Amino acid sequence: MTPVSQSLAVAEGDGDTADISALTESLTAEVNRIACDKTRAIQQITNQMKMLALNALIESARAGDQGRGFAVVAQEVRAVGQQIDALAGDLESQLTRRTGALMSSIARMTERSLGDRMVDLALNAVELIDRNLYERTCDVRWWATDSAVVSCAADPGDAARAYASERLGVILAAYTVYLDLWLCGLDGTILANGRPDRFAVQGGSVREEAWFREALALRTGDDYVAGDIERQSKLGDAQVATYCATVREGGRADGKLLGILAIHFDWEPQARAIVDGVRVGDDARMRVLLVDRRLRVLAASDGVGILTEHVALRTDGHRAGCAHDPSGALVAFHATPGYETYKGLGWYGVIVRKAG
Repeated sequence: MTPVSQSLAVAEGDGDTADISALTESLTAEVNRIACDKTRAIQQITNQMKMLALNALIESARAGDQGRGFAVVAQEVRAVGQQIDALAGDLESQLTRRTGALMSSIARMTERSLGDRMVDLALNAVELIDRNLYERTCDVRWWATDSAVVSCAADPGDAARAYASERLGVILAAYTVYLDLWLCGLDGTILANGRPDRFAVQGGSVREEAWFREALALRTGDDYVAGDIERQSKLGDAQVATYCATVREGGRADGKLLGILAIHFDWEPQARAIVDGVRVGDDARMRVLLVDRRLRVLAASDGVGILTEHVALRTDGHRAGCAHDPSGALVAFHATPGYETYKGLGWYGVIVRKAG
């Protein structure tokens, strides 16, 4: 079993794109500054030329007929200066406009690159939880065939219940991602559990639980129920994902229905490990989320709004995307791809980068 505490293996090379974009933007700004400085220097020189031409005209006028030829040269010098001045002004205007457009284009490309990376991170987050929850579906179907579990469901006497609880306790000792395992009768009574010393649930009823009612309708032992995240009052109001499978006669997939095995995945620490493992760098504006199909927050890297907050996410029918929300934050998302026989529950990985 792979523990959820492993971090997401996201390539850090994506940072190179941002560095190159920043360098290109800096160089473009430097080119623009140099060009403006040089055109202003040219304008200063042409102003001096025009001043010299004016002085020459004045002196040629004083010289009368003898200075007439010199006046023609001075006029030409002044005309050339005006042309150079106009060219310098036009050059500065065009350079400023073009470099401005280039910098805007670089900014858009940088944001698009960031958005693509955020979508990839969102996919990695939801994909990792999908793979982990797929393992839960395998666990519950396997343990529902355990001989102690089957025997207790068939004949729930005191000795059978005690032995089933002992067996479930052994399983829990090896699989630390669960809070408790419950064997339930067809009437919803909890017959045995793996941690009776911690959770005194035996004799209690789960017949009103949605996952129990769904499990009763399962057709074979190969089927399972994957519940959404909820707080379970019988487990100290802990956040759990409950998975169920049917217990059948002889442990056979087509055997007579005897009971329901429910396993309670300890959601909060496992989900926290996943969202904390997403490598978003040191950017404090980044928030990593897992949300359900109703866009309710299931896990958050800042620990805020879990099971209470709903994200204002517009997917417009797309499975993945990135856009700005009304606050100006950049929001990337990716829908659950599922894993193997686990199709997912319509969850999303979401990465939010706050504006500013």
